Order: sequence, then C-alpha cells, then structure tokens
Amino acid sequence: MKITLFGATGGTGGQVIRQACDAGHEVTAVVRDPARLTESHPRLTVLQADVMDPAAIGPAVNGRDAVVSALGSRDGRAPTTVCTDSMTSITQAMHAEGVRRLVVISAGTLTTDGDGPLTRLILKPMLGNLLKHTIADKRRMEDVVRASDLEWTIVRPPMLTNGPRTAAYRSAVDRNVRGGMRISRADLADCVLRCLADQGPINAAIAIGD
Repeated sequence: MKITLFGATGGTGGQVIRQACDAGHEVTAVVRDPARLTESHPRLTVLQADVMDPAAIGPAVNGRDAVVSALGSRDGRAPTTVCTDSMTSITQAMHAEGVRRLVVISAGTLTTDGDGPLTRLILKPMLGNLLKHTIADKRRMEDVVRASDLEWTIVRPPMLTNGPRTAAYRSAVDRNVRGGMRISRADLADCVLRCLADQGPINAAIAIGD
C-alpha cells in the first residue's frame, strides 16, 4: 500500500512510519522541516511542503492508496486552528488528486458516549476546560472530515503514552471504550494501519483504549 502521512515528526507519526514500512508499505512523509524527521527507511520518502497549501501537497497525495493525518497542536492550551486548517487543505488535495481513503487521528475527549460516570462527570469536564482550544480545533477538524465525501475513519485515542506495541487494546465504533484511559502511541499507530488494512470502519469514528 502507498500511504501519505502528515504529522510524521510527532511521536505517533514516527510509529506509523516504522510499522508501515516494516510491514512492506511505502510511506511518503510530508514535513515542513525535514531536519526534524528522525525516521529513516528504504520504503520512506520525505517531501518538504506546506500542509496548508493544497497545491503544494498535491504531488505527495497523487497516486497514493491512502492518506493518514497525525497532525496536532504543540501547545494544547493556546487557541489554534492547525487541525482544522490542515484538514481543509488535505481534503482539497485528495479531491483534486482523486484519492479517497483517509484516516485521521482525533481525540477521545470529543464525546462521552460509552464513558463511565467518573470519566463523564469529572475527568472529561476537567480536560475540556484545560484543553478547550485543542478540543474545539479537533471538533472542527472532524466536521471538515465528515463533510468531505471521502472514505474516512476517525481514530479517537485517550491519553497517549510511550509504551510498547501490544495490539491488545480494546476498540469501539462511534462510542468510547469504557475505562480505556490510556493507549501507547505504538498501539495507536497499529490501530491506524489496521483501519487501512481492514478497509474500515468507513465513515465512522473508532475509539481505542487499554
């Protein structure tokens, strides 16, 4: 499979690169600053481009089987539109290049469906206040994805850790995983690649947790 990855310089993006390339996929990582990308692999191609410019990222999207976005704001407490704006550009480029499959990493804080009372009534409101700008940006990003008419999957992880890949996480479609408070970036990347390999769920959100 030929995959275009945005957000390659982050912890999750690095995991996607390693796991995808090791599985035999070809990955094109779109980055603003190649010096910040620490991953290397014979199946990895690095393209320097501004994700906010659909024409600039078009060559990275053209001819690919799928696009993955692991983009996010680096300052979770400051007002931001990075996820919304980048996804608007990515979906425009995908439409222009005729690429349909999209997997986007969002956040488990966007919904309380499936949560237990403690998470729903105490933890989520606290996080919602602390990370209100990031959550608002992710919510608008999901709106862009849903309106795109692409074959999309939204992946909603809880708190991310640097733990190992276990492939033993739980998942739920269009609701959160009850009691799933954390997930490793390695397992998040595993889930993203499973969504691509299994071709689903299509036009749905999948939550994961330990």
